[in-house]
Amino acid sequence: MIGPFCTVGPATKLGNRCQLHPGCHISGNTELGEGCVLLTGAVVGSDLPGRTVIGNNNFIGYHAVVGVKCQDLKYRDGDDCFLYIGDNNDIREHASIHRSSKPMDQTVIGDNNLIMGSCHIAHDCKVGNHNIFANGTLLGGHVVVENHVHTGGAVAVHQFCHLGSFAFAAGGSVVTHDVPMYTMVAGDRAELRGLNLEGLRRRGFSDLEVKSIRRAYQKLFMCTDVNAGGLEERLVELEQNEEVANVTAAILMVKSVRDSFKENRRGIVKFRNWTRD
Repeated sequence: MIGPFCTVGPATKLGNRCQLHPGCHISGNTELGEGCVLLTGAVVGSDLPGRTVIGNNNFIGYHAVVGVKCQDLKYRDGDDCFLYIGDNNDIREHASIHRSSKPMDQTVIGDNNLIMGSCHIAHDCKVGNHNIFANGTLLGGHVVVENHVHTGGAVAVHQFCHLGSFAFAAGGSVVTHDVPMYTMVAGDRAELRGLNLEGLRRRGFSDLEVKSIRRAYQKLFMCTDVNAGGLEERLVELEQNEEVANVTAAILMVKSVRDSFKENRRGIVKFRNWTRD
């Protein structure tokens, strides 16, 4: 179904059962999979080199703008730029998702994400699956969001940050460093506020997994032993701990923290040092 006052560019490919409500605009080298719905005023694609590819059963809300030129001043006119979106995503009203800033990179959105109203996903971001971004969430360029991440309203994430799977960022947080898997952050600038235990429960983590994750978290971020050494020493100790090593979920959390200190990463968010009176 193509409603009145829509424009569909000559290079555009529409899958079966797509619905374009009145006033939608699709242009450039753009491909929509089957069963996509575009509400009034949605703009998808642009007459730029490169392409925008959107999978099946995606919903794009009123006046959302998807697959247009990035806002990176380093982008050079004439360069190819790319956006790839998977299946079953709900992209709500006034959201914006931009193409990549360089030909060798791409903006990628996975499957089954809910991107609420007025969210912005900038150039070269990599977003996984089953994430929920509440209204006004802003992702700077090159941000990586893994899977099952939840942000509250008006969260801002600095460029090049990583948000690990099952993490939660409270509303209004300004995230300027990496957020490890399973953790909660809040504040300006965001700090660790414990584990996302409710999120883990909802996703079916076992008691053993939660217990091991808590043990690893407490060792890393709530250690009261003055002889435990710095964060690096505690990471090494956990990596050699048999109880932790036998639980994949806990090992993944330790790896998430260690990876935050790799080259070109921003390090983890701040955490409060605990001392025993």
